[in-house]
This record gives sequence, structure tokens and C-alpha cells, in this order.
Amino acid sequence: MKKILCGLLVWVTVFGFSQDKKAYQLFDAKGKKTTYKKLLKASEKSQLVLFGEYHDNPISHWLQLSLTKDLYQTKSLILGAEMIERDNQKQLNKYLSGEINQKAFDTLARLWNNYKTDYKPLVDFAKENQLKFIATNIPRRYASMVYRGGFKALDTLSATQKDWIAPLPIKYDGSLPQYQKMLEMAQGHGGDNLLKAQAVKDATMSYSIMQNLDPNSVFVHYHGSYHSDFYEGIYWYVKQERPEMKIVTIATVSQKDLSKLEKEHLKKADFILVVDEDMTKTY
Repeated sequence: MKKILCGLLVWVTVFGFSQDKKAYQLFDAKGKKTTYKKLLKASEKSQLVLFGEYHDNPISHWLQLSLTKDLYQTKSLILGAEMIERDNQKQLNKYLSGEINQKAFDTLARLWNNYKTDYKPLVDFAKENQLKFIATNIPRRYASMVYRGGFKALDTLSATQKDWIAPLPIKYDGSLPQYQKMLEMAQGHGGDNLLKAQAVKDATMSYSIMQNLDPNSVFVHYHGSYHSDFYEGIYWYVKQERPEMKIVTIATVSQKDLSKLEKEHLKKADFILVVDEDMTKTY
């Protein structure tokens, strides 16, 4: 009878675990499983949190909001995002202050198609708690100019227009592995200007963050994971100016198996958010 009960217990345990469907798993840079509690603790000790997302991934957006809310319990926060461009800061500020409503903000600002489902909760959290929310990205039209004509195309802009971009000349290292990987993925299309267009985005987002840092606050920045993967992109630009800054990086990846971090994702960030590849997309 005892043997039967033991066997039944083993069966229930194994079967139970096999039926446990997890949506995500956190790993550290070395590929060791870690916890949300450790992510939160590390974020509390940092000056800047670079949260790299998949734009269409609901787990990324949920964890961004959860981390922001929990971090706010112990720290003063400044929020910022790639998804709103610098020349829309005035419209964003008017929405945050209640001067305009959501309908007017939709009309006056260039918002992404998934703004209402994926980014509005973050902006509204800032609004409800009177937090600064910084539009960090370069206006897309100027990045397009760089793609077509390189950095020299920016020389044709007026002084006012240049205010929406990181100070010229843009520091640039096209040999960085992630930029080279981007060129490889594009099969060479766009050449060096493709990388420069990416770099001017990274440089401008970094500059926007640096302009708005507060020694008594944690700046939480939301962006596509590629903008900070492997400690490049925004991270690289911030460290050029402030090598001593304490930064926590988060990368998002997708895998079929959540039990082990795939080799290609090792050292991608301080914390790697692995999401089940079958996760529903937001668009």
C-alpha cells in the first residue's frame, strides 16, 4: 500500500509539473534562472533601467508596467520611451498635465498604431502620479534623411530642427557587433547609412536620457530590445558620457523551451526575459 501511495505521489508530481504552462522565464546574463524580485532589487539600485522589448509582445508590456509600478513604491521615477519622438514632447506634456485629452493627443502627436494597448498604460501611470515622461527618439524624418544621405544630410537642418537630435557630429562606431549583425540581416542593403540611421536613433535616445537624469530618481526607458542588446546601442552611448553610471539592462527574447537560455542569448543583458514563442502578438 505504501509503495502504491509513493508511486501515485510521483505520478501526480510529474504530471502536475508537465501541465504547468509558463508564459515567461527570467535569466541572468550567464544563463542562470533568476527572479522578478532580483530584477526589482537591481533596478532599485540603478540610475537607469533600459528595458528592451519586443514591440508586439504582451508579456514585455505587462512586465514593463509591473516593474514601473513596483519600482515607484520605493523610488522616484522618470519615464521615457522610443515610441514618442522628441518634437512631440510639448503635446505629451499637455496630455500629462490634463491640458488636452486622449483624443486631442492622438490628433496632435505621431503615436504608434499599438500605442493605446501597449504604451498608453505607461503614459497614464506617469500622468496619474505626476511623473515626467520623456519623448526620447529622433523624429523619424531625420533618421530617414541619414539613411538616404548619411550624417552630412543633417547639416542642412535649421538650428531649431537640430534641437530634436543629439548634438552633431554624431559619435559613431559602425564596427560594433550589433550594427554589423544588422547589416548582415539586411544583406548589405543600405550599407553604412543603414547603420548610421540606427546610430542616430541610439545617440538621440541616449542624449534625451542624459538631459533628463536626476540623481535622486531612477530613469526607466522603454525601447526595442535591439537598441540595448549586448550592452550596445543606447547603453554604449550613455557609457561614452557617463562610464560610472549604474545601468540595468533587460532584453526580450522568444524561445520554444523556457527551461534553458539558448546560447545565442547569453550576455545579451543583465536580465533576459524569455517569452514562449507561441505567445499571442498584440498586432
